[in-house]
Amino acid sequence: MTDYLEITTRKLDLEEITQLVNLPECGAISVFIGTTRNNMNGKLVKRLEYEAYNNMAIKEMKKICDQIRLKWSDIRNIAIFHRIGEVQVQQSSIIIAISSPHRKDSLEAVDYCINEFKRTVPIWKKEWYDDSTYVWKENCECIHHEKKISTN
Repeated sequence: MTDYLEITTRKLDLEEITQLVNLPECGAISVFIGTTRNNMNGKLVKRLEYEAYNNMAIKEMKKICDQIRLKWSDIRNIAIFHRIGEVQVQQSSIIIAISSPHRKDSLEAVDYCINEFKRTVPIWKKEWYDDSTYVWKENCECIHHEKKISTN
């Protein structure tokens, strides 16, 4: 059982990442791919730019892996890769791949993983629009965001 965790500036390679979690005893590899969409709240999006607190991000990603292994004992390998820097429309910013002997565990674990990732991992994005304006965004699920809301 291995965790593959990476914050990178290079394009994410789905085949490479799924091969990391592929094992002969596993009948399932479940994958989540988060991509840049071309719109948000009625505005056309040109690209996203991601920044991360790398050391803390990797620590939080490892915590998520540990939590997954506690909840689903049949999970084998986990890969969580997130891209930072510019990510163009239709390109991947995050790929999560999780293997297990049967599909149910890996499917549930992938869903849990992306939700916890968005909630706890310190990665921020700048959303660039077609009119050359931008907005810094934080995941609304983020625990830091929740704290801001609750203190007002």
